[in-house]
Amino acid sequence: MEGEEEASRLGDCWLCARPLGARVEWHHPLPKSRGGRDTVPVHPICHRAMHASFTNRELADISARGEKPSDDPRLHRFLAWIDGKPPDFHAPTRAAR
Repeated sequence: MEGEEEASRLGDCWLCARPLGARVEWHHPLPKSRGGRDTVPVHPICHRAMHASFTNRELADISARGEKPSDDPRLHRFLAWIDGKPPDFHAPTRAAR
């Protein structure tokens, strides 16, 4: 119950906008390796999908443009697939092709 209370306090996943579940990871929109300090809450599966689809340089470029990875067509298929799944849904993540 404690994890669910924490997730509801955090709101929705930064990437997919679904409610967060018991497991929450923290993503640096501007990668830490590029000087990023701020973090946003994301589902573990969403975090893995971002890093499987983009390099840190690409994530930094997306952040510099004031965009989110969800704006990029490489994640549209993933976001359509994950929509409607329960907050703690997990599946293996593969790199985008």
